[in-house]
Amino acid sequence: MANKLISEMNLPKSIANVFAARNIITAKDALSRSEFELMELLDVGLEEVTIAVAHISEIACPPNQTAMSLLDHRNQNEYLAGHLPTRLEGLDAALCGGIPFGVVTELVGPAGIGKTQFCMKLALLASLPTSHGGLGGRVIYVDVESKFSSRRMIEMGISSFPEIFHMGGLAQEMAGRVLVLRPASLSEFTESLQQIKVSLLQNHVKLLIIDSMAALASGEYGQGPPRHHPLGWHISYIKSLAEFCRIPVVVTNQVRSQSRDEASRYLFQVESRADTTTEDPSNFDSHLVAALGIHWAHAVSIRLVLESRSGQRLIKIAKSSISPSVGFFFHITSSGISLLNNEGVEMMGPQANKIHCQGHSGIINCDTEVLQ
Repeated sequence: MANKLISEMNLPKSIANVFAARNIITAKDALSRSEFELMELLDVGLEEVTIAVAHISEIACPPNQTAMSLLDHRNQNEYLAGHLPTRLEGLDAALCGGIPFGVVTELVGPAGIGKTQFCMKLALLASLPTSHGGLGGRVIYVDVESKFSSRRMIEMGISSFPEIFHMGGLAQEMAGRVLVLRPASLSEFTESLQQIKVSLLQNHVKLLIIDSMAALASGEYGQGPPRHHPLGWHISYIKSLAEFCRIPVVVTNQVRSQSRDEASRYLFQVESRADTTTEDPSNFDSHLVAALGIHWAHAVSIRLVLESRSGQRLIKIAKSSISPSVGFFFHITSSGISLLNNEGVEMMGPQANKIHCQGHSGIINCDTEVLQ
């Protein structure tokens, strides 16, 4: 609207010609100046300027909308939104259908909590035929830590959809729909993003998974505090892929422990240091935070936290503009993640954002810099 041409706004020809002569071409050119500045620049009276500005504003500014009209518009265009159902009934209901298209969804949690299991199940569901509730497409799976297992994914398929996977050759066909990339470094990942974009457009790709973003960034810091986020460009690019291709993008993030004096340690780095003192992981339970920091957190639209409370695994919605903050206890079976109960537990106040690891052994404490 700001770039709408004044010459197309049906102003009186006399005043329109004056705007053009003074190189005021668009609505933005006119509305970014005060009326007195326009009087001086155009050499016309206040009344003429006021009428012209009111006319330009009326045409250039979008009409007011009510919450009801926005809801009606969204319902009419629901097909543009769309979701990838997780087949976890309670979680899908809370997420209004599942993992949404067109945005970045993040899975956060300590090592071994079930993030990769969840990702492999999503890859399976996206590659399922549409006749069986899947997306019927290909999947690009960026496997940074070499944790993806086609055998495990097929096991999930046989356990979850025996009527499909016992059909001759279908298991191999569906596994062939998942393209696995294993970049050895952030620079290699950066180079592969253009290939990923082309594949998304040409190969009927319905889901992009990056497991994990934190591992990509872990080796990018030298000595001293970082001057900028190492994934700043990647954040913007991945968001644009989700929006442009209208597909769900799922990324995993790990956790780090943060002491009260702001000294932080990544929990995913396996690195021994002579001066590191072994400490009880439970001492850090109340100070666990997502590894990639605030800048990254603002870039994701949905954040699901996988955590452990007294030995029980919990998945909760920590960030969403449309979903309540609820959690669901789960366990991992041959078919993947399964909820123990579809009735969610409401997360009150700071409990929604805290990350717990009580009774979970997958924590490694190593000194490193903080990602901001």
